[in-house]
Amino acid sequence: MTDQNPKMPSGFPGPSPEKQPALTDSYFLRTKAVVARNGDAEVTYAVFMRRPVLSAPRLAVEWLEAMLASRNTSYTLDLRHPEGSWVGAGEPILYITGPLSALVDLETIFLQRIGSASVAAYNANAMCSALPGVSFLAMDARHCAGTDMAELMAYGASVGSNVAKAQNDAVGFVGCATDHTAHYFGTDKGRGTMPHALIGYAGSTVKAAQIYDETFPDEPLTVLVDYFGREVTDGLAVARAFPERAKAGTLALRIDTHGGRYMEGLDVQQSYAVLERNAADAIRGYRVDNELKHLIGTGVSAAAAWLLREKLDEEGFSNVKIVCSSGFGPEKCRVFALARTPVDIIGTGSYLPNKWSETYATADIISYDGQSRVKTGREFLIPS
Repeated sequence: MTDQNPKMPSGFPGPSPEKQPALTDSYFLRTKAVVARNGDAEVTYAVFMRRPVLSAPRLAVEWLEAMLASRNTSYTLDLRHPEGSWVGAGEPILYITGPLSALVDLETIFLQRIGSASVAAYNANAMCSALPGVSFLAMDARHCAGTDMAELMAYGASVGSNVAKAQNDAVGFVGCATDHTAHYFGTDKGRGTMPHALIGYAGSTVKAAQIYDETFPDEPLTVLVDYFGREVTDGLAVARAFPERAKAGTLALRIDTHGGRYMEGLDVQQSYAVLERNAADAIRGYRVDNELKHLIGTGVSAAAAWLLREKLDEEGFSNVKIVCSSGFGPEKCRVFALARTPVDIIGTGSYLPNKWSETYATADIISYDGQSRVKTGREFLIPS
């Protein structure tokens, strides 16, 4: 147990004390009022999740510490699973001990800030570990429900990435889409070049690349090539238009083909043929239909990346990089690894779980004034 010396931080790391009551479940506020009327108690909370995660508690703990400092409250925090460590389902990540009157109304926001980040860390680690030689970009900001969620997801991704770097020598996440969360990845700026809107504005893929390059001549150039459904044709045209970049390795082609069609040059038979040429064992190694879809299906498949790599290499553009995005989560990364897919960078927001309910963290009081007491069924939270 570590005694905490309350001290107000220089900037509030989350909802301020003034905003906190309006963001908290009303029954916690009512309980706070009841306790104030009837006498306080020292309690211990156990915080846990119902699925395995990687512990990513920092944003939650920093906010808790700031709130308790603002209340001049002494407390202890027993962090059983430090940042980046694996946590089994039902295992308490940490215990918090202090006066019930000061803790009871902090549960809502505290749990919001620990659950989703820990699941994001777990899934980001799974992706980075499956493809250790690939760089990842966190492109989830526009899919998040506001800036707070975007920060939690970026933080979680950075934790999972750091674990993969340490344990699997992975490249991991090298950046994200926004300046606001770039610091979690050791940079001060968001990364990314062009959305589909710029291709539409320019009227052609090559023209979009040219006007972008004229505007940002000293930056690497990544060009979307699926806007007109001519990924191979337009990709080669871009490579021919930028021979120096192609040779220097500062040009990348990004395929973001949506799941409603095959990439140019592919259908079911051609997809099988591409993988037979390059990763025949992948076709024989898949286990479920969804894995087969990632290999030879519509959208951004392993076969799509292999075909684009073949066509680039045939014309001498072996230094042009391939960026893939669309639907990447841990499962798709495992399948891409199975096919030894020639992808250099993956843009993903899909480390957010498909089931948001998996991110729910839970806290239960397990002790009142030193006496162990918890609701029936949660006795496993009491440390032995």
